[in-house]
Amino acid sequence: MLVPSFRPSSRSRAPRLLGALVAVSSVALLAACSAAPSDSGDDATTGEHCARMVTNSGGLDDRSFNQSSWAGLQAAQADDGIEAQVLVSTSETDLAPNVDQAVASGCGFVLTVGYELAAATQEQAAANPDIDFAIVDETVEGDNVKPILFDTAQASYLAGYLAAGVSKTGKVATFGGGNQPPVTLFMDGFSDGVDAYNTAHGTAVEVLGWSKEAQDGSFTGDFEDVNKGKQLAQALIDQGADVVMPVAGQVGEGAASAALDADGVSVIWVDNDGYDTLPAEYRPILLTSVLKDTEAAVQQIAVSTTDDSFTNEPYVGTLENGGVDIAPFHDLASSVSAELSAEVDALRDQIVAGDVTVESPSAP
Repeated sequence: MLVPSFRPSSRSRAPRLLGALVAVSSVALLAACSAAPSDSGDDATTGEHCARMVTNSGGLDDRSFNQSSWAGLQAAQADDGIEAQVLVSTSETDLAPNVDQAVASGCGFVLTVGYELAAATQEQAAANPDIDFAIVDETVEGDNVKPILFDTAQASYLAGYLAAGVSKTGKVATFGGGNQPPVTLFMDGFSDGVDAYNTAHGTAVEVLGWSKEAQDGSFTGDFEDVNKGKQLAQALIDQGADVVMPVAGQVGEGAASAALDADGVSVIWVDNDGYDTLPAEYRPILLTSVLKDTEAAVQQIAVSTTDDSFTNEPYVGTLENGGVDIAPFHDLASSVSAELSAEVDALRDQIVAGDVTVESPSAP
């Protein structure tokens, strides 16, 4: 087990006991209840330049926020000398024990990912005021807890406008893994973007899978079962949708599979650039991705825990600060006219300038 180092008695950042930090090319992934390995074989590799991350139950390779968050800590390790390890949760029963284990490591920074970890994060942060905590895509209040949030509705607005502009059937779709604010925020922006295109062009492109007014729509009920994603996406395609935006972590790969099997259907990925993170076979059907720069935010916040600049003020990624955006069109660039691309760029500028406001009840 990783042995806790002493913790300072105040937030003034008195030096923590540092063990020998050894650079490594890969970091062991920790199962829920397994002993946490140290990189050097010495269990004292803890302290101010040490971080632990806990995934939600979707696991590490979710092609979504767990994967992007871990990339941020890996960058902090490579660039900034912050020794990092990850505890991987594969079920709900892993969550609280993994946070307990992260705290017990004695590290100065604990990063948790997703709403499932909110309660455990709040409890441990209150009990350990001299450890810095951050949580991705969720708000937890505490003097030593920094929420990492993204106004993805802004970027999804651009994606919805784009989807409406390329649709040949006049129907586009979105669905989620669960009816939760970090999910429905994407869906609200997407729906509003389609409405904006209709207003600008006098069209009537329909959004399947989500009603912003009702705040309800189509959900698979989890973020891991790829088959559920394929079945739901296929049902939307059968109704005429020729652009689909899944907001469901790994489940979204099922939508990509359904689109690949169909004719003339494209997918908008979320969280990271699916062109880089999904299997290469899906590249021909990826229109764009709604990006959250979780990696850069996590790295910056990890560094702040070592130089006394950490605060509990929420980080909110926007189009203005580069925290959100849409990805290039890659292989489908030829399907996006120069006029449509220019309209999307102009919309981005208008949102940044405050001339267009994207609203959602789930906005951070």
